[in-house]
Amino acid sequence: VQLQASGGGLVQAGGSLRLSCAVFGRTVRNYVMGWFRQAPGKEREFVAAINLSGNTFYADSVKGRSTISRDNSKDTLYLQLNSLKAEDTAIYYCATDAFYSGSDPVNFASWGQGTQVTVSS
Repeated sequence: VQLQASGGGLVQAGGSLRLSCAVFGRTVRNYVMGWFRQAPGKEREFVAAINLSGNTFYADSVKGRSTISRDNSKDTLYLQLNSLKAEDTAIYYCATDAFYSGSDPVNFASWGQGTQVTVSS
């Protein structure tokens, strides 16, 4: 499986971005898909995930201002980020696994290359 994240960029605080993750070699509706991020000097952290049933999970830090979704016809995962803050600045990664075993990055076997999100205050 290959995952290709895109959609990052430079945005002002309070703005919005939609990240995309194109998935090759896997049907997204049959797997758990997740978004993670890693800021400079910090560990990779969970952002959001969607399981096979379409149930969604969010980190407290983004809950209420982000939406994870998938387009099964395009095998693409999305992350809509709203009301962006400076602390959202990070490289955002998409990941996938067969089952949702929790939000720890070790529970996701396959990863994309990441897309940079920079929020200016």
